[in-house]
Parts: sequence; C-alpha cells; structure tokens
Amino acid sequence: MRKGITFLFAVLVLFSFSTSKARQYTLSSPNQQIQVQVVVKDQISFSVWFKNRQIIKPSQIGMKLDDGFWIGKNASIERIQRTTIHEILKPTVKVKSAIIENYGHQLFIQFKGNYGLIFRAYNDGVAYRWFTNFDRDVRVFEELVTFEFGSDHHLYFPEEESFFSHSERLYPRMLLSEVTADRMSCLPAVIDIAEGPKVAVLEADLEDYPGMYLTGSPSSPTALVAKFPYFPLEFEQRRDRDVMVTRRADFLAKTSGQRSFPWRILIIAEQDGALLESQMVFKLAKDCQVEDPSWIKPGKVAWDWWNWNNIYGVDFRAGINTETYKYYIDFASQYGIEYIILDEGWYRLGNLFDVVPEIDVPELVAYGREKNVGIILWVIWKTLDDQLEPALDQFVRWGVKGIKVDFMQRDDQLMVNYYYKIAREAAKRQLLVDFHGAYKPTGLVRTYPNVLTSEGVRGLEWSKWSTDDPNPEHNVTLPFTRMVAGPMDYTPGAMVNATKDQFRPIFQRPMSQGTRCHQLAMYVVYESPLQMLCDSPSNYLKEPECLDFLARVPTTWDEMRVLAAKMADYILVARRHGNDWYIGAMTDWSARDLVLDLSFLEDKEYTIELFQDGVNADRNAMDYQKQVMSVQKGKQLLIHLAPGGGMAAWVHE
Repeated sequence: MRKGITFLFAVLVLFSFSTSKARQYTLSSPNQQIQVQVVVKDQISFSVWFKNRQIIKPSQIGMKLDDGFWIGKNASIERIQRTTIHEILKPTVKVKSAIIENYGHQLFIQFKGNYGLIFRAYNDGVAYRWFTNFDRDVRVFEELVTFEFGSDHHLYFPEEESFFSHSERLYPRMLLSEVTADRMSCLPAVIDIAEGPKVAVLEADLEDYPGMYLTGSPSSPTALVAKFPYFPLEFEQRRDRDVMVTRRADFLAKTSGQRSFPWRILIIAEQDGALLESQMVFKLAKDCQVEDPSWIKPGKVAWDWWNWNNIYGVDFRAGINTETYKYYIDFASQYGIEYIILDEGWYRLGNLFDVVPEIDVPELVAYGREKNVGIILWVIWKTLDDQLEPALDQFVRWGVKGIKVDFMQRDDQLMVNYYYKIAREAAKRQLLVDFHGAYKPTGLVRTYPNVLTSEGVRGLEWSKWSTDDPNPEHNVTLPFTRMVAGPMDYTPGAMVNATKDQFRPIFQRPMSQGTRCHQLAMYVVYESPLQMLCDSPSNYLKEPECLDFLARVPTTWDEMRVLAAKMADYILVARRHGNDWYIGAMTDWSARDLVLDLSFLEDKEYTIELFQDGVNADRNAMDYQKQVMSVQKGKQLLIHLAPGGGMAAWVHE
C-alpha cells in the first residue's frame, strides 16, 4: 500500500521536427553515479554508464505491432518531460523493510503516433517501459530488447530447455560469448562486469503480457536479447497437471491499445550485497489493488509433503488422514506457527470436491480455529481453473485461509493473466496465495499482497531425488539471483543434515546438504512471508533448541543489513523485526571465518542467542553449538562456518 507524499518536479519541452536528425537525452540517478543515455533516430537505443564507465553500449529497443508497425522506428518526438519521483512506500507485507524510499529521476518521451517511452534512473539501477494510447486493441508481434555489454563478461545464466518450465534452475557461471542464439534463460540473469558492478536483468509489472527470457544475439557475442513465448492457441493435457501448448500464434500478445507495458530492469550493484538490498521490482510494480488488505497475515507453515508425513512415536497410523493433520495442528499451536498445509493427497486429482474419505476438511478447520492455526490447501492450477468460483466459495465456507496453486509451468500471456485472476479472486474471498510451479516474481506481492510467496526456485524439495542439488553453493547463489526478483518459497528447515560425501537422496525420508545451522540461517537469509517448516513435527520435537528458534523467527522485516557477501560463496545478513535483530550466515562447501560486527545495534545492552556449526560439523553436519552471551554495539564476534555451514542468531534486550 502506498502512503506518503509524492513530489513531482517537471520540465516540459515541445518538439516538432524531422526524424532525420538524431536526438540524445541523458538521465542521471539522484546520486549521479548512474547515467542512461537515450538516442532517438531511425531506431531508438539506450546506453548506461556507472561511475563514468559505459557498462551498456548502445542497445536497440522497439516493439512490432499489427500491420508491421514498429513503435520506436523513425520516431518523431512530440513532448519530453523530466520528473523527479520521491515518495515513501509502506508495503502491506514487509518483505525487506517497513518503508521503501522510491527516489529516482524519470524521462518521459511522447512520440507522434500515440505511443511513448519512459526511462527511470535510480541509485541502484535503470528501467524503461513502453506505453501506447491507441483507441483499439493491438497485437504485439515482436519486442526488441537488447543489452549490449561490449565485452565478454561472465554471467550467471539460469538456462531453460523450453518455455514449459517450473523455472527451478541452477545458475552456472559462463561467458557471454557462450550464450548462443540457441540457448535461453529465465530471469533474473546476473552479469558480472569485469572490475565493475554486477548487473541483474529483471522485469516488473508483468500483466497481460508474456514473460521475458534472455538469449544470445546472432549479431554480437557480447549482447543478450529478449525472447518471449508466443500466444498459445491449442493445448494438450497430459496428466492432471501438465498442460502443454501444442500450437502457438505468430504474435506474443493481444491486448488493449491503451496501456503501459512491463518494465525492463537493470539493477546495478557495485557490492554483491546491494543486489539483496535493491527493491526496484517492488517500486516499479503496480500499487496495491486490494481495497482493505488488513486481513492479510504472513506467517510460518508446518508442511507435510517434504517429510512424507513421517510422524512417529504416536498411537495412530500417520498419513493423509484427519488424525495426522490434527497432530500437525497441535504442533503448530504449541509453537505459535500460524498455518498448516494439506498438500497433495487431500482430494482425488481432477476434482476439488472429491475429498478423500480419510480427510474431513471442515473438522480440521474447526479444530485449527480452536487452536489458532489456519489451514492452507494445495491445488492443481488447471483443476482450480476448471472449478474456480465454486471451489473458492467452498473453501470460504469451510473456513480455510489460503491456497497453494501448483504446476502452472508457463508464463505466456494467458498464464500470466491466470496469476492475476487467482490473486484477484482469492483476495475477494480473503484467501492467501502461494504459487508453486511458478515463474519468477514481478511485483505481484505489491499489487496483490495476498500473494505472499512463490516458488520458481530449485529449493529443498530437490533433495528428495537429486544427488547434486540443492547444494550449499547453489544455496548461497540464490540470494543474489532468484531472490532479487522477490519472495521465494525454498521450503527450508531440514533437521536431518548431511556432509557432501554422506548425502543421499531418499524420497520418503529426505535429508539436506550442509549443516544444521545452514538450514537455520535460511530463515533469516531467505525472504518468504509465508515460510515453510519442511520437516516432520517428530523431528523438530527431538530438537527443542532449534525448534524454539524456528518458532520465534519472523517472516517479515522492518529493516535489513547485508554485513558481508560474495556471490556464490557466502552471505551474512542482519534483519530487524521490532526491537529484535536476527542474523543469518551461510557458506558454500568451503569452510570460512566471518567477522560479525554488531555496530548496527543501538547503544544499549543486548543478549545474543547464537547457533554455530559445532566443532565436528565437517564430519557430522547435524553438530551445532548454542551460546548465550551479552553483547553491545560495536562488539565483534568471529564466526567459523564449516563446509556447507551456517550461523543463526537472535539478538534481543
């Protein structure tokens, strides 16, 4: 929700001239460290400088509409407007912070022919978007998006095999020249400018339009260009969850001619940690569309699917049944966990009204209400779409609190519109949403804050079947890549932890790679206002110290500080919730020492409850030690991280 005052300072200049002469406009960030130069001639291009070094060379942009009309070609300028945007945003859901300063400079260019271009320069990056003002619907046949880096830099490239994907990718490091025109990645991709900043490519306000991918340029080995899924025309449903596009149109989107198109974003981070701190995607998203969002309640979720309902030491048969979920509710209630989830198995696939006889949803909801624990229901997207209004209305009658919508696996225009439909219809009924099998976030957490989190990440579930992933190096790459786009439902919390040589994928009794403290730290490092506790309540109850920390750690934050960071190597983050601070550190498979400098604290006495890797954590990843001590502002603590290790701490008065 946006609150505060917006200050606008505008200068308008009117133009009427031939397009034969190039026009050049420069826009600077408020701190003057970033400049973007827009050149308008036969083709529009832009360049970007960081600290007087050109990091994006002239890169062409444009959009092809009906009848072969290219917006941006042979453009004639009608009006230029320069604006300073300075406003305070107060997010409904505080993912990173309680307030966000939206401070940047804007260049608005109106062209003859009822279309235009907007550029913004922030202290942490640049963005642009097209807008049109036609009195008809239009079809978009092509969008030209080019990022010409000019040198063969390294990048982190989340490669995709096709447009049918969960976007659960690795982030291998490669050279730009290795990204040929037959390879593509989802977003965000991160370019490591040699002896310069890192540049993350993202998009925001993706609505009624397909998602953007990156591929190599056929004309330059140092450029990336956009690629989009074309509009789907025909489908084939394979199983209840896999809906494949079998025929596509020759256009990307058919849409209103009076609209703004998605923002194309370059986050520019001189320090690796600045990638985590950037909130450009949120700032560029559409403002909150939920009239009264006061009912939205973030929190933690006791989750059943990852641990295969491996409850033990009880006098009932554990499984997908009412007794088991009452046990989850009792566990959640005892430790102040806000929700439990009924994942796959509670209904017969294909019909949300065909609840299995072992489950009594109304009874579970009533039991949870008595214990102050809400119920979230997992659903297949296509089944939900087929039964949308009656199913959502039934969920409301039952009294459930939210839905986990799974297996969309696409982001063409129709599927993007599906996300908005679900967000909107769920908000009408005061239902929370968690999107799984999902594309990366593009700011929906601002527009529909009942969408608390989404997957689109190779998370802990992969440890049930993959011998390699997710490993600690992947885990310390995610904060600088996928998480820059928005909240991610990685689903942490494993209590069975393994070293590199001891790890085995066991689907029904899973474990994690890395140490116990590596898992604890994820609850501070990873952002997800709806955060899962993936392991069995029985395993948590055997680990009361860890459980106490997990029960206490918040899922939303008033403030964050990145204390130390190196992409794909390590991360050390401090986050404030109220008057308390939580600190998390993670490393890759390399052991390392970090200095925890508490200079960010106020000048008073604090207690720190510190979870560190045990002295034998390199041999037994479940080994940890807990320390409680008094600390003050400026205190420095040496933190040793075992291979695949971590640290988690609670600092309070």
